[in-house]
Amino acid sequence: MALMPKRTKHRKVMRGRLKGNASRGQKVSFGDFGLQSLDYGWITGRQIEASRIAANRACGGAAKIWIRIFPHKPVSSKPLETRMGKGKGDVDFWAAAVRPGTVLFELGGVNEEKAKLAFKRVAHKMPIKVRMVRRLPTT
Repeated sequence: MALMPKRTKHRKVMRGRLKGNASRGQKVSFGDFGLQSLDYGWITGRQIEASRIAANRACGGAAKIWIRIFPHKPVSSKPLETRMGKGKGDVDFWAAAVRPGTVLFELGGVNEEKAKLAFKRVAHKMPIKVRMVRRLPTT
């Protein structure tokens, strides 16, 4: 089941503009390894779910997976072959607006080779460029 909010204040929102780097959520906080975005983009709820399943299968169910993004943005579209006018289209899908530097997923409880394999599978599902990052050692 694709991710979406239970309820929202407004049914439809404007597209907005993505600019600047991520100011929050750019450090690996929960797991040992993370997948960090390098581009701007919208990641749909279906892409997040497909990535979660791919990571779970690559780790054999041994890893703990944290999803650090959530699709809050409703994206609307009008049906094909519809004339102009008649208002804004219905909500087509839900998307998470991602900036460069945002940690998308985190993995814990696996070694680096398994994490690398899992994130490689996840990267194929993503519409943006990503890289694997490690948790910084605490002093």
